[in-house]
Amino acid sequence: MSAPVPAEPAVEWQWSAFDELDTHALYEILAQRQDVFVLEQQCLFQDMDGVDQLSHHLLAWQIRDGRRVLSAYLRSVPPGICFAEASLGRVLCARAARGTGLGKRLFAEGVRRIVAQYPGQPVRIGAQQYLEQFYAGFGFQTCSQPYLEDAIWHVEMVRPG
Repeated sequence: MSAPVPAEPAVEWQWSAFDELDTHALYEILAQRQDVFVLEQQCLFQDMDGVDQLSHHLLAWQIRDGRRVLSAYLRSVPPGICFAEASLGRVLCARAARGTGLGKRLFAEGVRRIVAQYPGQPVRIGAQQYLEQFYAGFGFQTCSQPYLEDAIWHVEMVRPG
């Protein structure tokens, strides 16, 4: 008889403009982005790029070991900032939440929110190439040749409006 699999912690979704984020949430966002992009992926880049203040932020909070922690995150950028189209970026899943399906749930929720915010409009992403099939599952189509960014191969992908 196999042991029961523990249930994955429930998710509390938070969708906020920059000015609506409290200091705790902002700290958690920046700490997770640093952990994933700078330390883990070893990308030396200007993370605080002036785009956060113009964006909406989707946070997935969970209770882990009795603490409320940020388990996944992405930002939704208005059209004309990073691309002509609205875009999703800084997509991450904290190490403790990987392999649970939360990344897929996060991106589905992000697509739902950005489509509601910009109905009928296309959405563009700069995707790490190894995740191309993952994003294709959400209706994104590759529209560029692979390019190297921060020593990681990327492609641009668009989801038609």
